Amino acid sequence: MSLTTASPLEDFKVPVRLKLSGLWASVMSCYIYGDFLGLYRPGDIQGILNGAGLLGPSSQGSLLAVATLIAVPAVMIFLSLVLIPALARWMNILVGAILTVIVLMTIPGSWAFYILLSAIEAVLQLLVIWYAWRWPRRSQ
Repeated sequence: MSLTTASPLEDFKVPVRLKLSGLWASVMSCYIYGDFLGLYRPGDIQGILNGAGLLGPSSQGSLLAVATLIAVPAVMIFLSLVLIPALARWMNILVGAILTVIVLMTIPGSWAFYILLSAIEAVLQLLVIWYAWRWPRRSQ
């Protein structure tokens, strides 16, 4: 049986909210695995044990800043599903744009695995912006 003669596969239109939520879940996966793989760079664990953080010496403030940055896409998974459409649209566009800029700023000098994951994150976040921008209008 060839692909052209087989019966078509069942399909349905995926609502934009689910697309956005799925994109944010994918972004979060890349964030998590990037941070996890970063622990395998020589000296990173020792640096952590010595109090080095992502934004300088580890402190409650620096860890709160990083936690906030990481929490934003995690919360967007849910907010994309529950906010009223107009607010969800603009939140996805705004947050997607801000996080894309931040991700791109972290690339210079990074290891290859981090560059790869950052590029994927940027593409996924640009897709968030694209889908939110093109959010379908209700027909009158």
